[in-house]
Amino acid sequence: MTKIDLKKIKELREATSAPIMECKKALKICSADMKKAKAWLKKQGLAKAAKKKGKATKEGTIYSYIHSGGKVGAMVKLTCQTDFVAKNDEFQRLIREICMQIAAMKPKNVQKLLAQEYIRDPEKKIEDLLNEAIAKFGENIKIEEFVRLEV
Repeated sequence: MTKIDLKKIKELREATSAPIMECKKALKICSADMKKAKAWLKKQGLAKAAKKKGKATKEGTIYSYIHSGGKVGAMVKLTCQTDFVAKNDEFQRLIREICMQIAAMKPKNVQKLLAQEYIRDPEKKIEDLLNEAIAKFGENIKIEEFVRLEV
């Protein structure tokens, strides 16, 4: 059995935000290969997200973002299953990132938003961000609606 270096576990956790034990498991399964471990974690996250997709989302939050200069703004309704998750700092960061995405990229509807490349990481789509959050929190999360305003 391969002994996994704590530095690699920490590095994988920082790169993926996956739980520590999942990072350790991924590195063991993938013989400490970081690239393969990231892919494995992504696949596991997608599987977890798929299981959660049908769950009702009756909690959540509304967030607004006004871009510097006050000429562009966005407001998003992001829902989840519990108020515990809705109040979480990482959930709040997620909704802020989604608002910034909307302000910058002008999507027409939720489906087009989900298919867009994430402005901070072109290798990810907004749907990937959402799936990562679903896997991390263990709850279904939905972008219910949004509005973008521009002067």
